Amino acid sequence: MRIKLGEVEALFRYPVKSMCGEVLDLAELGRHGIEGDRRLAFRRVEDRGGFPWLTASKLPELILHVPLRLGSTDGELPTHIRTPEGQELTVFSQELTTQIGTRHGSPVAMMHLNRGIFDVASISVISSATVNELGKLAEHPPDVRRFRPNILIKTLRSIPFEEDGWVGGVLSFGEGGSAASVTVTERDERCSMVCFDPDSAHTSPEVLKTIVRLRNNKAGIYAAVTRQGRIETGQAVFFEATDAMKRFGDLET
Repeated sequence: MRIKLGEVEALFRYPVKSMCGEVLDLAELGRHGIEGDRRLAFRRVEDRGGFPWLTASKLPELILHVPLRLGSTDGELPTHIRTPEGQELTVFSQELTTQIGTRHGSPVAMMHLNRGIFDVASISVISSATVNELGKLAEHPPDVRRFRPNILIKTLRSIPFEEDGWVGGVLSFGEGGSAASVTVTERDERCSMVCFDPDSAHTSPEVLKTIVRLRNNKAGIYAAVTRQGRIETGQAVFFEATDAMKRFGDLET
């Protein structure tokens, strides 16, 4: 049975991994997540490990770089990056690559992957109730940008951590059988990204410490695309349990 959970409060896309995100009114949910999301990333040239991508955990200043679309372009990818100093450099320019490598202290190369560069799954979701509760528990101003979700949901019940009960189920966006949908795969294990102030890149570890201490380092959920389509802010969000679910929670009460 489909249950209405609430509505889409905000949508976010991160064209370049670990750089500043974009706030969207609508987004196309494609086979590999939101179109244009995390399609670009800097690779650490000297890293031969399984995760060579440069992230804010190694260079916090990355989150102060802003992807831009300048000129006449209909594509999903940015054309330029605005640096913290205000320079606007083309995405694949040697000047940008050199600057980032200098900040990092070792060479990097910009990479474009059509399927995106994700840590776990292509869609991340969190509720505003969870964000607000974590702010209270950490005694820190709540800021959804620290959690870097794709979809922020305003739930009808406004119960923190309600997302835990959605694992294994399906979220759909909008009315009708052809609505865009995702299958919730697991809870989101948090990393040091939540420590960085999105406006200054200064580190404040209170939020992550709170999540580790009280939530076993989990907050929000990951999901995989089930049905492609359009997602818009204000759109109704529905939940449907599946036979594969190990736990349904008490959503019907």
